[in-house]
Amino acid sequence: MNPGKALLGVFAGIAAGAVLGVLFAPEKGSNTRQNLVKKGDDLAHALNHKIDEKFDELMSTITGKFKKDKSRNDEVPSNKAEFVG
Repeated sequence: MNPGKALLGVFAGIAAGAVLGVLFAPEKGSNTRQNLVKKGDDLAHALNHKIDEKFDELMSTITGKFKKDKSRNDEVPSNKAEFVG
């Protein structure tokens, strides 16, 4: 099966499910829209929180690596001979 057709089928299924969900919803449309907006906001907040956590983790890893490399460079003895003139 062509990946483009499979993706189109997935989107068509999502759209059909959304339409059927709205048609058979037990609440008024305004309540349903408010609930969708609230859930969307909650999802966005959770996603932002997760992205912030991963970014902090990445920055901590990078900073730790640079500190480790710097301490290694400080410990390496110099092979240069001193010039006595």
